[in-house]
Amino acid sequence: MTPKPESIAIRGAGVVGLWQALTLARAGHAVTLYERSSTPFAEACSSYAGAMLAPRCEEESADPLIRELGLRGIDLWRQTYPGTTANGSLVVALPRDRVLLDRFARMTSRFERLDASGLAALEPDLAERFAAGLYYPDEAHVPPEAALAFLLDQARCAGVALHLGEAAKPASTDIIVDCRGLAAKHDLPTLRGVRGERIVVRSREVALARPVRLLHPRFPLYVVPWGNSRYMIGATLIESEEVGPISVRSTLELLNAAYALDPAFAEAEILSIGAAARPAFPDNRPRIIAGPRYIYVNGLYRHGFLLAPVMAELVAGYIATGAQDPEVFVADPAQR
Repeated sequence: MTPKPESIAIRGAGVVGLWQALTLARAGHAVTLYERSSTPFAEACSSYAGAMLAPRCEEESADPLIRELGLRGIDLWRQTYPGTTANGSLVVALPRDRVLLDRFARMTSRFERLDASGLAALEPDLAERFAAGLYYPDEAHVPPEAALAFLLDQARCAGVALHLGEAAKPASTDIIVDCRGLAAKHDLPTLRGVRGERIVVRSREVALARPVRLLHPRFPLYVVPWGNSRYMIGATLIESEEVGPISVRSTLELLNAAYALDPAFAEAEILSIGAAARPAFPDNRPRIIAGPRYIYVNGLYRHGFLLAPVMAELVAGYIATGAQDPEVFVADPAQR
């Protein structure tokens, strides 16, 4: 068994770093969390996430590994964060795009097919516009801002020391766990950025209880309820590391798609518009790259909230026993 280290430093206080810090502190380690920004979450792409915990829906385009890790990730969220909402998720398409819904069904599993009456029972606001849908009861979501604040508070309660505006000091710790995302690109040359854009609105005319994905041939959309009449509208996946303001075109497409989902969004208030670049390796699979004293946890792509808890569990197991899941642990970031 690998001896328990006396101290662990975590680099990066986004959702990945927070889960690492909390999990390792609860395992009995002395943990220090370092964040380059002077304000929590100010530079973390986690703040721009939809925070859908949707491993079944991700089967449509993701590696099967994402489903397997993601199902465990949902369990860990539900065990840890009381604000986890486990209402499942819903996928719909306009009648003219029914072929897209059928394709999505072929690519995914563990769903219930709904007719208009089934949709009305789950989401009454959508019943008049959609005749069919797919319901994934195993899925969940969290409000990202509240979830990040909760994790930080719990980490502090577990004894984690937080250092804002500082870099980790390698000479002063036994192990460093690097969760910096794209900031680690100099060390991980195959890492790339995938830009995601989103709009947050408030509408008291819309009443959705779960994330809803609208399939569309040009601009698919997802809407996530964040509570207090707030909804996150997002969709874009752009191969870019730019994190500046989103374009007029993206804004129009997102808002038009939201209107197609529910015309009541036309009267919504726009609270914020923003974008972030998420870290991904060429195959969009997450990696843990473990050296003698330095461990990289990176490449979670658009699955940061979904996979962060189980990645922390895997790192804790590795530190305790040396165990490595061959699907996640690699010796070189260029592998696979």
